[in-house]
Amino acid sequence: MINYKDLKTRLLKDKAVKTAYNNLGPEFALVEMIIEKRLKQGLTQQQLAKKIGSKQPVISRLEQGTYNPSIKFLTRVAEALDAKLTVSIS
Repeated sequence: MINYKDLKTRLLKDKAVKTAYNNLGPEFALVEMIIEKRLKQGLTQQQLAKKIGSKQPVISRLEQGTYNPSIKFLTRVAEALDAKLTVSIS
């Protein structure tokens, strides 16, 4: 089984994928941080969903980038992952 970082490296070798990835940089960065923290803690999507009072498909959509979460939702996810959500505009 391939791990997330190896898959990302392999996929980003494709110029079209890399362009799309760069255009969605902040969204992908956020999703990447959530996935890494979830996996580092050994949590499944279902377990994370339960911790925030949601359902697994919501976490799946979040991690796929097909869900536009609110700041409140992201705060709940961060707290469930023993992390802090920080938002900035520069």
